[in-house]
Order: sequence, then C-alpha cells, then structure tokens
Amino acid sequence: MTRIAKTSSAPRRAKPARKARSARSGPWLLREAKAHFSELVRRVHSEGPQHVTVHGKDEVVVISADEFRRLKGDQTGAELIAAMQASPYRGIELTAERAAMPVREAPFP
Repeated sequence: MTRIAKTSSAPRRAKPARKARSARSGPWLLREAKAHFSELVRRVHSEGPQHVTVHGKDEVVVISADEFRRLKGDQTGAELIAAMQASPYRGIELTAERAAMPVREAPFP
C-alpha cells in the first residue's frame, strides 16, 4: 500500500511561541495557575506568596502550609486564658441569671 502525502496550496502556520511562565513575574491568571500548578507550588516555596487573578482582580493568594499555620496561630486557647488571667477584673464574681423562656405553640398548617 502506498501512502500519498496531502498537499495543500496554503502553507502551514507555525504555532505562536508561548511566553514561558518562568520569564514572567506578577500575578498568575487562573488558567495559568491551573495549567502550571506544580510550578506555582514551587514558586510559593522559592519566592513566597503567589497571587492568582480572575478577570483582572486579585482573587486568592497561595501560601505555604508553614506560613498558613503561622498566620492561623495556635488553636489551644492559651492566648485567651493568658489575657483573662492578666485582666484587672479577674477577681470579680459573675453569676448568671436564669429565667424560664416562654413556650409558644408553633402553628401547624
């Protein structure tokens, strides 16, 4: 069987060269962030927080897990306990007044 090469009168267009993301700086377009997620993560570790835009508006900032934990803070409540113990009102006795709540019947359809 012989293959016949197709010939066309119009020359083939070369695909336009894409700018490499590594050559750019600044915020990521959402489609770039999705297409190059591994690079985005690498840049978070090497360059710091990375901004992602949607329709030209900053939408999210990607940060490392260590930075997130640092910003989130300790969830033990130790800071609240320390603040309450340092309060000048620490010795005040608080009593809660309790009253019975009125019960209303719910209307049924």
